[in-house]
Amino acid sequence: MRRLIAAAITAASMLFALPAFSQTPPNVLVVGQIAEPKSLDPHAVTAVNDFRILMNVYDGLTRYKDGTLEPEPALAESWEISDDGITYTFKLREGVTFHDGTPLNAEAVKFNFDRMLKEDHPYHDTGPFPLAFYFSAVEEVTAVDDLTVEFKLKEPFAPFLSNLAYPTGLIVSPEAVKENGKDFGRNPVGTGAFKFEEWQANSRVVVTRNEDYWDGAPPLEAVIYRPITDTNTRIAEMLSGGLDVMVEVPPDSLQQFRDDANFSVYEQAGPHVWFLILNMKEGPFAEKAVRQAANYAINKKALVENILQGTAEVAAGPTPPAFAWAYNDELQPYPYDPEKAKQLLEEAGYDGEELTFYVTEGGSGMLDPIAMGTAIQADLQAVGMKVNIETYEWNTFLGKVNPGLEGKADMAEMAWMTSDPDTLPFLTLRTAAWPEEGGFNSSYYSNPEVDELLDQARVSTDPDERAELYKQVQALTNEDAPWLFVANWKQNAVVTSAVEDFELQPDFGLVLRDVSKP
Repeated sequence: MRRLIAAAITAASMLFALPAFSQTPPNVLVVGQIAEPKSLDPHAVTAVNDFRILMNVYDGLTRYKDGTLEPEPALAESWEISDDGITYTFKLREGVTFHDGTPLNAEAVKFNFDRMLKEDHPYHDTGPFPLAFYFSAVEEVTAVDDLTVEFKLKEPFAPFLSNLAYPTGLIVSPEAVKENGKDFGRNPVGTGAFKFEEWQANSRVVVTRNEDYWDGAPPLEAVIYRPITDTNTRIAEMLSGGLDVMVEVPPDSLQQFRDDANFSVYEQAGPHVWFLILNMKEGPFAEKAVRQAANYAINKKALVENILQGTAEVAAGPTPPAFAWAYNDELQPYPYDPEKAKQLLEEAGYDGEELTFYVTEGGSGMLDPIAMGTAIQADLQAVGMKVNIETYEWNTFLGKVNPGLEGKADMAEMAWMTSDPDTLPFLTLRTAAWPEEGGFNSSYYSNPEVDELLDQARVSTDPDERAELYKQVQALTNEDAPWLFVANWKQNAVVTSAVEDFELQPDFGLVLRDVSKP
């Protein structure tokens, strides 16, 4: 196996040395990623770029049913929910082991959630755990017996089963955490279809087939994830045969791959929002009229049609239309109206103060970020808003934006892919989600009515009531404009003709357990 992997790595590192499709060996899949992973600890990361690896190394208690966002059994073979919606009791699969040989049992599950949620847990300081918010409703986790684990919630929490299927809910080996501590993210151990083999910084992450996988050993012998941050280089490697799979293909290149019989193009609509965070705590965007002016100033239709070339739709608010049951289809996107923008700026007394705009070179779901940022800069400057762009590598960018924009910038690009209409507004639009509180409300938006609606929606077990509450949130945030709402994207990937049984999933993960490459 190691000899095979070494040969695959060597082949995947060669550019243009051989004709297309002759460089990567059979049964080893080489994936072109958009960035270096930040960590391989599922509790410590937020980026889909990292999740695409993690979903193949770990399992959760639940997972998403193929092609849907509906949770189904995974490490838990069944569960029961109490009549009051407070207690969830999971029955674990028998005989499942972590890649280090230790057993998957109720105590291991309890360790995972206590590690994230309890500050006095001995391994809590191996964090931070930025998405522990997903499980903030959990009051206590109890190992009832070896294969039964009980979650007691503080109150009913409608998205709980769905959140368990999200990458933050993936289960890690307690013994591996104890052995590696803060370095666990470089030495990951899960129960998934693939086992971690190696991580060479800025070069590759390699995972190999788990022969003892509880859901059947995968066809592939290994997967090599290669971080290639430059889009043109990624495309060149795909065309030359150095990659089998390329994710987040720029719109300009999609047609080229569609026209080539050696490739297949995949697209999948999903719960994605691309937006600009606007700093409401200080500077011009503290005024609602200025935030609304920015929304009127941007020709979003031109962005979607010309830069994104029809691979996205104009966004109207924080909830993507992929959540059809909770989407407010009466809400309209801000129209392109530069004269209205100028009028609002004049009424607000905007004096031409220069604005700092954080743009990333590339990252999860960021939709040609430099081109988009440049076009947005031009539209804002056309109505008299002076904009200075600062561009950063993805992980550096996240380090600047996630702690909040106060004292640093007036606006920043951002993209989220979520599994429930609760997630994005709860983590980014509540007052209690300001960065100093551990959330991702980097705009410092605060509306008590929105806070109350989101709190109500979380505990409601009536889908119709939840939908109505989310629709009200969308209407209020559209009016308040804490963000510049831009686009909802359709994810894409290109694979070579040698790859079989590949599918994209609506959660934007890259699940490879059924993929083969004869």
